[in-house]
Order: sequence, then structure tokens, then C-alpha cells
Amino acid sequence: MPKIVDHDVHRADLALRAASYFSEHGYGGVSMRKVATHLGVSKSALYHYFPTKEALFLASTKEVMKSVARPQIGGVSQEAQLQALTQAMVPGFGSEMALLFDYLRGKSAAEIAQDEAMQVSMAAHHAAVAEIVGEEAAQETLERMMGRLLIGYFRGQADL
Repeated sequence: MPKIVDHDVHRADLALRAASYFSEHGYGGVSMRKVATHLGVSKSALYHYFPTKEALFLASTKEVMKSVARPQIGGVSQEAQLQALTQAMVPGFGSEMALLFDYLRGKSAAEIAQDEAMQVSMAAHHAAVAEIVGEEAAQETLERMMGRLLIGYFRGQADL
């Protein structure tokens, strides 16, 4: 009997598992061959699902952004909810920022603004914050939160 594979599920699994490899090695340090080896698939199988490294990175971004922490804390203040969301982002923040800057290296502001992976990431983070503070305050709140995370990272603070 031939093996029955749900290709959408398998593709999503590969992308999610590749995300950790991107985080560990940076965008520039990743090749399709290295990712395929890490995932335990052939390079041709990886190319079957993702025609380019950029396509794999976008798929990985989409999978990771599906799980952006959205604390469901009923009956507590917006500040406590924002604090919980910020704390959920702290553990991987440094490696994610390093990966992000590596990925964006050499791109113009216009290219960054049009980059689908950046749009997916920004939309997911914006939505998570908007659920807490509402649409009108979401952008300013997200900017403050990201600034706080970045400054905390620079100071070596493990808990913000």
C-alpha cells in the first residue's frame, strides 16, 4: 500500500521545524541542503515543498506566527496582559532579532515594507496587542513593547 501523506500537514511541519534551524544558524548560515539534512529529508523533497530558501523562510514565519502568544487572562488589567505577552516573548527574543536582522541585511526600506514575511510577522504581533488594548492603541503599544524588549535584551535582563 502506498504511504498516504497529508501534504499540507507535512509542509507545515517541515516549515515549523525549519524555523528553529533558522533561529539557531541565522538566515545567511542556512542552505537548503543543511535544512534538509536537519529535517531528515532529501534536498529534492524539501524543494518539492519550498522552491527557494525564501519560500521556506516565509512558510516558517507563517507557522511561527500562528503561535504568537496571546495570553487569555480574564479579569486582569490591560497592563498585566501586556506584561504577560511581553514575558512570553523574552526567551527567544535575542535569537529572533538576530535572525531578523540577518534576513533583512542588504534590503532597502521599500523592500522591507513589501516583504511578505515581515508583513506576516507585524500583523501577528499587532493582532496580539490589539486584542488587549484595542485597534486604536495597538501600534503605539506594540512599538513601546518592542522597544522595552530590545532595551531589556541590551541590558541583559531576563525578565521585564
